[in-house]
Amino acid sequence: MRRSAAVRLYAAGAAVALAAATGAVMSTTFASAVTGGATGYAGQNGGTTGGAGGATVRATTGTAIHAALCNRASRDTPLTIEVEGTINHANTTKVSGPGCDTADGVIELKRIRNVTLVGVGSGAVFDQVGIHVRESGNIIIQNVTVRNVKKSGSPTSNGGDAIGMESGVRNVWVDHTTLEASGGESEGYDSLFDLKDNTQYVTLSYSVMRDSGRGGLVGSSDTQLSNGYVTYHHNLYENIDSRTPLLRGGIAHIYDNYYRNLNKSGINSRAGARAKVDNNYFEDSKDVLGTFYTDAAGYWQVGGNIFDNVTWSAPGAENHPAGPGPTSNTTVDVPYSYRLDDAACVPSIVTRTAGAGTGLKVSDGNCSAQTPAPTPSTPTPAPTPTTGPTQPGGTNLSLGAGADGSGKADGTSYGNVRDGDMSTYWSPAGPTGSVSVKWGTATTVSRIDIREASGATGAVGSWRVLDGDTGTTLASGSGAGAIAVPRTTLKKITFEITGSSGTPRIAEFETYAG
Repeated sequence: MRRSAAVRLYAAGAAVALAAATGAVMSTTFASAVTGGATGYAGQNGGTTGGAGGATVRATTGTAIHAALCNRASRDTPLTIEVEGTINHANTTKVSGPGCDTADGVIELKRIRNVTLVGVGSGAVFDQVGIHVRESGNIIIQNVTVRNVKKSGSPTSNGGDAIGMESGVRNVWVDHTTLEASGGESEGYDSLFDLKDNTQYVTLSYSVMRDSGRGGLVGSSDTQLSNGYVTYHHNLYENIDSRTPLLRGGIAHIYDNYYRNLNKSGINSRAGARAKVDNNYFEDSKDVLGTFYTDAAGYWQVGGNIFDNVTWSAPGAENHPAGPGPTSNTTVDVPYSYRLDDAACVPSIVTRTAGAGTGLKVSDGNCSAQTPAPTPSTPTPAPTPTTGPTQPGGTNLSLGAGADGSGKADGTSYGNVRDGDMSTYWSPAGPTGSVSVKWGTATTVSRIDIREASGATGAVGSWRVLDGDTGTTLASGSGAGAIAVPRTTLKKITFEITGSSGTPRIAEFETYAG
């Protein structure tokens, strides 16, 4: 006991010494500086709480931010980092430790969970230093300015992205930020807000994006369709050439944003993406909605938008503007409640509330600004894995449906997963594989239950649930059982086993509407 206490005392002393050397102020505060709660899709999949309930550290350098991450007991320990001053290349260096995976010249939020990065007062400035989120979840970024991040020239950071996310990222809320560049690709800049490689459940709210060639994308190619469930609301896009955003597959909800001076194109929905576009104000811009620079069609549901001095190009082989007079070509249901400001007041409410240093004010849903209450300090459970704790209820929609898959072991059948008989089953031809349930008409699903056959319990390791129509990942995790997915209307849903122990035997692939 004496030795373990001494070790703890030594570790604490080392943490304080490292913090002092790197510009961090350690605090015993156990309350988040964030106000309000995550809205839109970031509030789904278990929610986004960041560092709520953990300690708070004040950092004045990028190195101090990295040190605060490294000093945590584990990569999951909740932590709020209050950032003050200007973060630049000179004060952002790599720090090593058990709770981090950092690098020089970039704020690296890699392989971590449960972290809030929030600017103090009028906000912190990240000058030519980007923020990179990779293989991480439950992250909040609030009240910061990120400017002039370059991918070429000097200095470079984060591939030229102000904020970039990739590789299995889940549940990130970016709020009241200002993301800006000083030109486009020819000047050395890339994008302001990019989501790639299976990034889901993200909200960008009350933020300013301006003076850039590219606003942001969801998916880095027309074949990378595992990204989605992104909400954009009450943001200002100003003097942007294109990608506000560019959507490749997946679902986006885009409402109450103010678009001004979009020079080439705006919301670019392609490769099967579906966008719900509500009550936005488009002004002095060109081709603000459609499918552009490809023949891989995307879709949109529109309502309540105002188009003020918007010009539209003629349709072409790779140019499919939604206007003049945009109309819906799909329907999109979102699983959360929200309040819409009338589009006529969007310029006023967005210019009063969006961006860093605006007092974290938000709309009350009636075109008036208000300051939300502080976020409760009591943490909620982390958002993944997505397997739910309770069994689904209601009618099993799989009974009588069709089935197919990637391959099957001898003596097994795809149809066995939807026959209601626990004595029959499907097994993949190898240790991994997929099986699908499909219907002749669009069917709404929000929960599934994967039931293993007797004697095979525990064989299912890692898995993904996919929208079979679009290829979008609806959920991921490990182990069979009840799984919650975003409420989705589709004709085919796929359970893909990506890792196993032994030979998986799936007796039933049950699907439910609620």
